[in-house]
Amino acid sequence: MARAIWSGSVSFGLVSIPVELYSATTDHTVHFNQFQRGTSDRIRYKRVNERTGREVPYDKIVKGHETGDGEYVLVEPEELDDIAPGRSRTLDIEAFVDLDEIDPVFFQKTYWLGPAKPEFSRPYLLLAQAMKKTNRAGIAVFVMRGKQYLTALKEDNGILAVHTLFFADEIREPKDVLEMPEGRAPRGKELDMAVSLVESMADDWNPKAYRDTYTERVNKLIKAKQKGREVVAEAEPPEATGVMDLMEALQRSVEASKTKRGKKKAG
Repeated sequence: MARAIWSGSVSFGLVSIPVELYSATTDHTVHFNQFQRGTSDRIRYKRVNERTGREVPYDKIVKGHETGDGEYVLVEPEELDDIAPGRSRTLDIEAFVDLDEIDPVFFQKTYWLGPAKPEFSRPYLLLAQAMKKTNRAGIAVFVMRGKQYLTALKEDNGILAVHTLFFADEIREPKDVLEMPEGRAPRGKELDMAVSLVESMADDWNPKAYRDTYTERVNKLIKAKQKGREVVAEAEPPEATGVMDLMEALQRSVEASKTKRGKKKAG
């Protein structure tokens, strides 16, 4: 069994349910150490005083926030602990909102939430089923590892899932970060052909049909180098489609998609 990364209680109204939090995802990223090229010497990072050049032990380090003009306000770890919000270790539901109203851009990470002990299963399941029946999510804040999180609790196949959310002021507006598309809205034959392409590629959502092929290639690269084999580069990405070639590219894409689907059904 996995170990809980947080324990506390879910509170709504006068009901309080002891619970434990577990990560719902796992990271398969291939991690590397750093070496000096041409040697087997590891590269190490040290906490060094930039004035003296001497290494500083962790318990002698405090945090500093730059206020401008090269000046810093120094803060002790204990001072940050003293002002931490919600130190009671409670997921206190403040409101139940329509799940469909939460924009996906707010979702950050997912956790599974379980009852701390079997005797707490009844109120736990009651909350889960009530949220399923109403299609609502419980909005709550809690503190984990020295940080406050905004969360949405929802029912997921009979259990509770906790989704950490970004706060509103952490969300960037598209117009602030990218060049907005210009020109009139597409219409006519091009739009009809684009719709046909979308429809020809329509399918049911099946997450198991997708896998992390990049990590697979990284592992393959490591094994090939370990055995002294030649590494073969992947194909270059396709070039951008020109405006004049758009209609032809759409037509050929629709035909290719239909052919591909025909082969799948025949197989």
